Amino acid sequence: MSVISRSYNPFAEDEDDERTRGDAERQRYLRQEVLRRSAATADSTERSLSLLYESERIGVAASEELVRQGEALKRTEQMVDKMDQDLKTSQRHINSIKSVFGGLVNYFKAKPSESKPEQNGMPEYYGNSRLKEAMMSSKEQDSKYQESHPNLRRLDNSDSGFSNTESISSVQRNAYAKNQCLQAYHQKIDNNLDEMSSGLSRLKNLALGLQTEIEEQDDMLERLTKKVEILDVGIKSTDKKIRQL
Repeated sequence: MSVISRSYNPFAEDEDDERTRGDAERQRYLRQEVLRRSAATADSTERSLSLLYESERIGVAASEELVRQGEALKRTEQMVDKMDQDLKTSQRHINSIKSVFGGLVNYFKAKPSESKPEQNGMPEYYGNSRLKEAMMSSKEQDSKYQESHPNLRRLDNSDSGFSNTESISSVQRNAYAKNQCLQAYHQKIDNNLDEMSSGLSRLKNLALGLQTEIEEQDDMLERLTKKVEILDVGIKSTDKKIRQL
């Protein structure tokens, strides 16, 4: 009995209870930390999705402006073609002045061609099909973004609903299980990542469409520059003939 009494530690039970409480506190801290990190990750994906959405809207706006620029270039090309037609008519009239008889014949022969200027056959400008399809896809997605993310454009942390411990405590006050809360965060992260993937795909299509449109407009500018140079030579030639009359 004396051996048992000597080996007995009256504080052992207290130490076990304290160790148990410490383990419970540690587990509670780890669970809260997991929830906090999951909330931070969900909030980060929400902000990234917001930035991606803004980039897509800027891409659509840039595409629309580029198409308007293409329309202006097309109208300019049509005007240059019309000026070239008018200049050719003027040159014929100038040549006809030198011979009354020959001038009358040439004038009436030239009449039919004047009624059908080249630019009348040019189609209206709409931009390349790849860019047009990408713009339509992004515009269709815009309403879906607004429905599912009404505060998406606001980038401060208070808007996401996943940004601080208040949301965690709120879930706890509403008696939701912690694993359900964690699953909700993970589901939100997965959904945001899926939307980001789709958004990046649309942005890629916009970029490719913009590249194609820029290349086509570069060709148009080169063509227009050559036409303007030819027109300038014709104007100088006509002016010289007028001075010689």
